[in-house]
Amino acid sequence: MHLAVPLTLGWDRMVSFYIEENGQDLIEYALVAGLIGLSAILSLNTVTTKIKNAFSNIGSQLTSAV
Repeated sequence: MHLAVPLTLGWDRMVSFYIEENGQDLIEYALVAGLIGLSAILSLNTVTTKIKNAFSNIGSQLTSAV
């Protein structure tokens, strides 16, 4: 009978650990930050190409004007 009490307390702690949502917000913020970072990295390639093309066009227009 004495062993039943500690086992029950351990089970209650484990169940309450899975039910609690204290750390869930941190995980959600980390996922959102990761998604924003990934989007920034992926869009950086497109933006870099467009800027490079714009400067190339400006350079060729200046060369042909001179």
